[in-house]
Amino acid sequence: MRTLIVSMLLLVAVSVSGQLPLRLPSVLSDHAVLQQNAKVKLWGWGPGSMKVSIICSWNQQDTVYAEIGPDCIWETTVNTPAAGGTHSIQFICKKQKITIEDIVLGEVWLCSGQSNMEYSMKSGVADAGDALTNCRNNEIRFFKVAQSYDKYPQTNCSGKWEICDENTLSTFSAVGYFFGRCLNGQLKVPVGLIGSYWGGTCIQAWMPSEVFVKKPELQKMTENIEPYGWAPKGATILYNAMIHPLANYRIAGTIWYQGEANVASESDRYSELFSGFIEGWRNAFQNDFPIYFVQIAPCNYYEGIKSAYLREQQELALKLPRTGMVSVSDLVNDVANLHPVKKRAVGERLSDLALKELYGKSSLQPYSPHFDKLMFKGDKAFISVVSIGKLRCSGKEITNFQVAGTDKQFFQASAVINSEGKIELSSAKVKNPVAVRYCFTNDATSNLFDQNNLPLLPFRTDNW
Repeated sequence: MRTLIVSMLLLVAVSVSGQLPLRLPSVLSDHAVLQQNAKVKLWGWGPGSMKVSIICSWNQQDTVYAEIGPDCIWETTVNTPAAGGTHSIQFICKKQKITIEDIVLGEVWLCSGQSNMEYSMKSGVADAGDALTNCRNNEIRFFKVAQSYDKYPQTNCSGKWEICDENTLSTFSAVGYFFGRCLNGQLKVPVGLIGSYWGGTCIQAWMPSEVFVKKPELQKMTENIEPYGWAPKGATILYNAMIHPLANYRIAGTIWYQGEANVASESDRYSELFSGFIEGWRNAFQNDFPIYFVQIAPCNYYEGIKSAYLREQQELALKLPRTGMVSVSDLVNDVANLHPVKKRAVGERLSDLALKELYGKSSLQPYSPHFDKLMFKGDKAFISVVSIGKLRCSGKEITNFQVAGTDKQFFQASAVINSEGKIELSSAKVKNPVAVRYCFTNDATSNLFDQNNLPLLPFRTDNW
């Protein structure tokens, strides 16, 4: 009897209100940053068969209408102007009205990955300076996605837009913040940063299921994921809960810092997963946005030289268009720490890539020097590199070069930069070298730099 009364009261409530509630996703809310000069999607839920009227303050004379389908979902697009001022959007459905206010237009970036992207100011950033005490900025705004996971794709997530200040910054991604701060300073427009990250998570968890359907060979790399208690690792479950709800939101690009959780099992095949990940996100967002990522840092945490292999796999992703990579091989003070504490430089290197490639700041040269050619003469090997200016060594001697003969045994090599700018290598233990490696171990750090103070990327010339 009690259940019947409750049901009747609910039925009466619906009939009195006359319609189901009008709702918006959490990412469409007060203080939001919308992508400037773009066709931006607006969407939500409401009573089927009705219309939503949408009035944007930047174009009040042009009301946009969206039909609500039988599934109670509506979606439409509006054109945004260039950055400038603050705005509001009204959503009206019969007698219901929702207004979101203090909206700014600018550049929106998604910051994602595992713990080194999640790493915040409160954890201690060695190169932060006075950033935390001088960070109030109405033009930098954060949307931090609440950590969640699900077997099925979700249509909404928990989170809210917040203006950058001492409190909101303290728990947001330090890499993401310094990246956004540089964009804001150089472009002079608001920057919206969406933080969706979870420490200890493998890339499979961040990939949409469609990728595994299209590429069955990747499915095999989801079958033996080792579970553990502090973070979810199952395939697609983080994408479903923490990325899929954002797929309608127009973004300028993504920065990504992840890979450590795949060293143990996929160090030799990570590029296949990473390429599928990039393709999957771009398809889901219907947006061929750039993805700039961080090569994982030197660390002695792993067995063998698996992290060297994974770094090599990460670099292979640069074959995909609109991708870029930064090295942090020189930003590590303690190779026993999986979380290097210098995060400002990481964010700034990522922002230099975006400013150069997406925003056309042509004076920047954000590319690390890299291997070009190898030649042998007698018992010596000679390496040519592509760099901005000549390389310089930051220490008393160049370290972490190895050479090997036909027996495939590598030994430390002495290295000097000769008058031609080539790196000249030799080892008393290798009379006839046939292969060279640089920083190709788990924990080797770089001390060779170009004139922009960027480190030489790790490499090997063999495929053993």
